[in-house]
Amino acid sequence: MSNSIKLAILGLGTVGTGVINLINDNLDELKRRSGRDIIITEVGTRRQRDDIDTSIMQNSDLMAIAASDNVDIVIEVIGGTTLAKDVIMQAIKNGKHVVTANKALLAEHGNEIFAFAEENNVHVAYEAAVAGGIPIIKVMREALAANKVDWLAGIINGTGNFIMTEMRDKGRPFADVLEEAQELGYAEADPTFDVEGIDAAHKLALLASIAFGIPLQFDKVYCEGITGITLQDVNYAEELGYRIKHLGFAVRRDGQGNSDDAGVELRVHPTLIPQDALLANVNGVKNAVLVNSHPLGQTLYCGDGAGAGATASAVMADVMDLVRVLGSKSGDNQNNNGHHVPHLAFIPEQLSDTPILRAEQMITGYYLRVHAYDSPGVLADITRILSDAGINIDAILQKPAHKVGQVPVIILTLPVVESQMNLAIEKIEKLETITDKVVRIRLDELA
Repeated sequence: MSNSIKLAILGLGTVGTGVINLINDNLDELKRRSGRDIIITEVGTRRQRDDIDTSIMQNSDLMAIAASDNVDIVIEVIGGTTLAKDVIMQAIKNGKHVVTANKALLAEHGNEIFAFAEENNVHVAYEAAVAGGIPIIKVMREALAANKVDWLAGIINGTGNFIMTEMRDKGRPFADVLEEAQELGYAEADPTFDVEGIDAAHKLALLASIAFGIPLQFDKVYCEGITGITLQDVNYAEELGYRIKHLGFAVRRDGQGNSDDAGVELRVHPTLIPQDALLANVNGVKNAVLVNSHPLGQTLYCGDGAGAGATASAVMADVMDLVRVLGSKSGDNQNNNGHHVPHLAFIPEQLSDTPILRAEQMITGYYLRVHAYDSPGVLADITRILSDAGINIDAILQKPAHKVGQVPVIILTLPVVESQMNLAIEKIEKLETITDKVVRIRLDELA
C-alpha cells in the first residue's frame, strides 16, 4: 500500500483554489496529523491554468477523473445538481470516497447518493455544505451523538445576515444593501437563492436529517425570504427589544396529546428574536447554529459561513477523516466504510418516517403591523378578533400616524398555531377601518 493519498479536485473556482492553497501552506501539518502524504494528482478545469503545479494533471473530462486509478478521494466543488451528481455517482461506482460542498445537490438528491455510497462501501463527506468553516456536521453527527435534539435554529446564509445587519445598524434600505452585497461578492448577480431562503433551506434539510434521523426532504421545507422586510419593521422590532434575523428552524413537535400534530417543523423565514440572545448578536456575513438537545441543553456554533479559507478548511477536515480511514485499511478491503459515522448520523435502516408538518401546523409567536384609520374602537376590534381566535397578546405598540388619519398598530403575540393566525389576519383585513394588508413576521424567544 502506497503511503500517499491521492486527491482529485473537480472545479478550480474560489473553493477549489482555496483547497490547493491550504494543502500547499499546511502540507507538513497535514502529514503530521495523518501520517500520510497527501498529494493532488488531478484537477478538473475547463481551461488550462498556468498557476497549477506541472506535476498535477489538468483535465476537462471530469468523468474520466472520477474513474481514474490515480485518485483515492474526489473533491467536488463545481456546484449545480446535474453534472455534479453524475460525477459523484461515477466516483462512487469506481470506489472513490467523495468530499463535496454541494448543499443543493445533497438536499435534493442526497438520499440516492448516500444509498449508492453505502452500496459501494465508500463515504460521501460534506462538512463544507453547511455553514462554511463551522464544523456543525461533525458536531451534530459525533459530538452530540448521545443527545436527543429537540430543536435547532440557525443563521445559515451569510448574505441574508449581512443585509439584515446593515439595515439595522446603518438604517439602509434592503435594495441598497443588496446592491453592495453583490459588489462585495457576498451575493450572486441573481441573488434569489440567498434572499428568498432557498440556500438556507438546502442547508436546513441536511441539518434536520442529522438531528432527527429522518430522510432528506428539502421539498417540504417552508421557505420565506427577506425581500419584504422594511426599515420600519426593523426599527419597531428594536424598540420592542427584538432583532430580525433570517433563520432556519428544525423543531421536533410531540403533538401535545394530538398525534395529528406530532412531527417535525422545517422552516426558513425572517424572525424576531430577543436582542440579548447570542444568535441576535451574530452579525455581518457570519453564520451560527444554536442547538437545543437533551441532556446537554443549548450550545452555539459560530464562525465564517463562506469564503475560500473557511470552505477549504471544512473540505480538508473531511479529507483528513477519510485519509485516516484509508490509512487503517489493509489487504484487499481498501474501501471498507465500516469505520465511518453513517452519512445522516443514524444507521440507514433506522431512519424514521416522522412526518414533516405542514405550514399551517407550525407554532410560533408573531409580530403584526396593522395600519388602520385613527378612529374609536379600532384597537378593540383587532384585539377581539385575536382573542376569539385563541391568540394571546404579549405587547401592543401604537405609533404616530404615517399618513393623515392613519396609524400603525404593532402587536406581539404568544406562540400560536399558524392556521389560527391565518384566520385571524383574514378577519382583521376585512375590517373597514383597516387600510392595508397586515404585515406578519414570526417571533421566537429561543427558549
